[in-house]
Amino acid sequence: MPSQNRHPLLYILHSSKLYGTERVALDTAQGLAADFEPILFGPPGPAMDEAERLGFEARRFRGAKQFAKTLRPCLARYPSLIFVATGVMHSAVCLMLNILYRRRIKHFHIVHGGSNDMDSYGRKKWLNHTGVRFIAVSEWTKQKLISYGTRADLIDVVPNSLPDARANNCPRRGPFDRPGIRRAIIVSRLDPMKRVGTLLDALDKGPRQLAEISFTIFGLGPEMDPLRERAAKTHPNVHFAGFSGDVPNQMAAADLLVHTSPEEPFGLVVLEAMAANLPVLVPDAAGPGAIVEDGVNGFKFRPEDSAHLAERLTELQNAPVERFNAVIAGGRRTVEDTYSSRKMMQRYRELFLPR
Repeated sequence: MPSQNRHPLLYILHSSKLYGTERVALDTAQGLAADFEPILFGPPGPAMDEAERLGFEARRFRGAKQFAKTLRPCLARYPSLIFVATGVMHSAVCLMLNILYRRRIKHFHIVHGGSNDMDSYGRKKWLNHTGVRFIAVSEWTKQKLISYGTRADLIDVVPNSLPDARANNCPRRGPFDRPGIRRAIIVSRLDPMKRVGTLLDALDKGPRQLAEISFTIFGLGPEMDPLRERAAKTHPNVHFAGFSGDVPNQMAAADLLVHTSPEEPFGLVVLEAMAANLPVLVPDAAGPGAIVEDGVNGFKFRPEDSAHLAERLTELQNAPVERFNAVIAGGRRTVEDTYSSRKMMQRYRELFLPR
């Protein structure tokens, strides 16, 4: 039963696949549970199951009509609440129902981005004059929203973060004790936005010595089969492992995380790698480009420039121990200071708490 001392926080997910958006939602619910009573809404799936395992009330729905039916009891029950949506449909349903219920609602729309620009950014402008405020996960995401017509004065930026317990207790790679990289990994959905094919393009253009690096790609998606078939023909050192529940241990056993998407709104996997003491190589663009300072807490290559990616991989293949250990230390500082979950949760409290 919800506590009378905590304000209800309704967090609505458009997917329950436990990708970055869903994991951040659950982390946020946990981080705010002392001040709010989180109730998670979403389609049936792993995210809703995980919400219940964590002790949260989880309400499942499919489509707008069922969502409205699921939401109405909360509007009937609570005179005021926080409403956090990730899809325009969720916000529209809440706004329409509240014409009847007239509740005091602080209404937020969190924008994590996605593979379809119209769904992820273009339709958000429909909420410009409804009283909804937007939360973008990065400055890049904010600018993307503005470019599609969302009002700049309605957008707050609250970057993602890792919960302190996860950042402090995850498996960690030991310090480098030999030069260069031997094993690299990619952790990514395999869809066009992620540009995983850029790695294969880089191996096509780079020197033969890059065949000595083992690349393992963890993730599923529509591009998996064609990429795997291409790699099997020309790059047997590239392995597609599909989904794995053991990614933290795989990070701790690797020498480098390669991230290839030039349009990643944030890049939670980059913070996860930094927490695991795993050096990262990312495009100098979008969310990851803002997280990484080249040579300080990771490495960068020019976005969508496979020749430059090959050049950086070749450089890192024989780089000295001191260089890697320096960026490992820089990555830890980034996770603990710049993207501290304490800072992020405090920012959410400032936005959500009634005034």
